[in-house]
Amino acid sequence: MRLSQLVGQRLKDAPRDAQTASHIFLIRGGYCRPVSTGIYSLLPLGKRITRKIEAIIREEMDRIDGQEVLMPVVLPEELWEESGRAGSVGPELLRFQDRNGKPMLLGMTHEEAVVHLTRTEVTSYKQLPCMLYQIQTKYRDEARPRAGLIRVREFTMKDAYSFHVDQECLEAYYDRAHEAYVRIFERVGLGNCVSIESDTGMMGGAVSHEFMAVADCGEDTIFMSPNREYKANREIAVSKVACCQDAPLPLEKVHTPGQTTIEEVAGFLDLAPDQTGKAVFYTAPDGNLVFVMIRGDIEVNETKLRNFLGVSELVFANDEEIRAIGAEPGYASILDIDAEKVRVVVDPSAAESSNLVVGANEADYHFKNFNFARDAACGEVVDIATVRAGDPCPVTGEPLDMCRGIEVGNIFQLGTKYSGAMGCNYLDKNGKSQSMVMGCYGIGVGRTMAAVVEQSHDDYGPVWPMSIAPYHVHICSLNPKKEGVAETADGLYRELQARGIEVLYDDRGEKAGFAFNDADLIGIPLRLIVSPKTVAAGQVEFKRRDSRDRELIDREAVVDMIADLVRQG
Repeated sequence: MRLSQLVGQRLKDAPRDAQTASHIFLIRGGYCRPVSTGIYSLLPLGKRITRKIEAIIREEMDRIDGQEVLMPVVLPEELWEESGRAGSVGPELLRFQDRNGKPMLLGMTHEEAVVHLTRTEVTSYKQLPCMLYQIQTKYRDEARPRAGLIRVREFTMKDAYSFHVDQECLEAYYDRAHEAYVRIFERVGLGNCVSIESDTGMMGGAVSHEFMAVADCGEDTIFMSPNREYKANREIAVSKVACCQDAPLPLEKVHTPGQTTIEEVAGFLDLAPDQTGKAVFYTAPDGNLVFVMIRGDIEVNETKLRNFLGVSELVFANDEEIRAIGAEPGYASILDIDAEKVRVVVDPSAAESSNLVVGANEADYHFKNFNFARDAACGEVVDIATVRAGDPCPVTGEPLDMCRGIEVGNIFQLGTKYSGAMGCNYLDKNGKSQSMVMGCYGIGVGRTMAAVVEQSHDDYGPVWPMSIAPYHVHICSLNPKKEGVAETADGLYRELQARGIEVLYDDRGEKAGFAFNDADLIGIPLRLIVSPKTVAAGQVEFKRRDSRDRELIDREAVVDMIADLVRQG
């Protein structure tokens, strides 16, 4: 492709709302353009990259016996009603009516659609296991799109769904899919991508993993042991927090006028926050009150709490609800409350710590020396703590590292959540109908491209890995009107293309600084520079995008050298 004919301008300035490297460089380099908030068009450079990412994905999905299908973007809402999800997903699911008044939606995920397809095509245990996948447009009506292609409303996703006779069969295939994902992200050039345990969220199921491209702009928080033996998303991460376990002292009521927060109470009594117990109240969807007790220096992890309670959401309780159980806002504890009116959940940090300061359920008073085992009359002890950087790893005991990550892929063991609800059954060896056991596996294509930029760029633009680069080599022709320059550059262009090498040829005749700035912004791995000086010497200047070094190569040897480098990747 000649650069003079390439559709997609390079821009001097970054968009005003762009703060991440991928957002800045994908816009400035002419890879994509915004159409509306969170909705983008891909220009030829961007499309070439996503096509290569998709090719790698297809190869790895086919390698684990996947079969490609294509399901519609527009789906009847009745499918989601059949699965039970129609009422549990909020405004991010875009719903509308067709001209006949039938409720429809734009698919943000395709579990219902693939079950609808599979239950008519797979009927016997002899056809299982099987896996169907597609690369398709999705729509999620995000409230706050951000960071260019990292969080959008319309996106391209590879989603795959496997079907099995039992859980054991699913687990074996899940491991194969996990290995395929590791290969995919290595092949596309994500050098720092980790698989972590994660919350199953709206997808449901018992087990899930997220693949996180480590990047400062990532929305997810990851905790890892230094040797990476332990890795988990903040939503489910656990730690081995040390608890003071001194001999219990007698309860002592103390006057704490106007001291309602942990910081105020600890300061007033000249204690550290980890010597206090915190009370947090929530109202569940059924209207029942939930009383959470946790050590004062630790925050409640609401994802863990929701999962334990089996609810989709929690809201903070009001003062009237708190007083209804015999507790006093700002001075609450589980001492002397009406246990029949509230569900009490206690984090181990509070249950296992000795002699804590807790509320006295009376304005302006607290108790010192609360010990859960001795003083509490109720409470379920379960880990609902938010892990912090430096907390001890539950596996190695070493301080946990905290970093940010971009979720580029996820895999779930769904079980029979969808197949059971929607009648996706097979006949077993005995002719008995059984629900298929399912897994699902997703990869965001555009987000993966953006994540590669976040991990591989410099101050001037992206540094594309050979495997997904829009072109393998970039030819810069300087002063093409000078004798021999255009002829040499044209000859290189033809010879490289004849060898199956993808070439972007800057034939515009721009000044060197301008041409090199564009080349850096485009980010192609290999660069050849043809100028009057190199032509006179029978040479071509060679440079790698990820290096500032340059070298002169004999014109007769340069095509073979480039072919070898492209083949090596």
